[in-house]
Amino acid sequence: MYPFLRLLKEFVKFRNAAPLDFNDTHISHHRVWPWDIDQFMELNNGRTLMLYDLGRFTMGMRAGLMKSLRRNGWGLAVAGVCVRYRRRLRPFERFEMRTKGLGWDDRFFYIDQQIWKANGECANHAVFRTAVTDRNGMISPEVVRLDVGSEAANQELPGWVKQWLAAEDNRPWPPQ
Repeated sequence: MYPFLRLLKEFVKFRNAAPLDFNDTHISHHRVWPWDIDQFMELNNGRTLMLYDLGRFTMGMRAGLMKSLRRNGWGLAVAGVCVRYRRRLRPFERFEMRTKGLGWDDRFFYIDQQIWKANGECANHAVFRTAVTDRNGMISPEVVRLDVGSEAANQELPGWVKQWLAAEDNRPWPPQ
């Protein structure tokens, strides 16, 4: 089940936090609960992706995106994700999540997210390709940026992200 109560907790916790711009880092702290684990007694990889939603949505709230979504009737979509898992997170273990905008192109925003263990090791790292949508399709990131009132400068995406995107462009769709 989707962690609605956790998301609500994050919204309440950060409702008065300083505003963020797209390039700023949102930091939040979480715990692995029994319903987050798999048969190997560690944070489930699918649950990890769901927990990353908490960071993106809260960052979006702090950046003013949620107000724009409500005002314009827009929605959000994930169009792709590249994840690297490196360290296990066990039941009841605390962790820190870092969420930051990497940049955008003519269609998508790219969001960098990391989960760090209390001992300073990075447990996993993901880059999400996301879009703002309405009933007619995707909204240009530049239109969204202006509507939010962001002054963030678009940054050049890291080379490895560009390589991931190039690989995605070569991937057949629909699958064969």
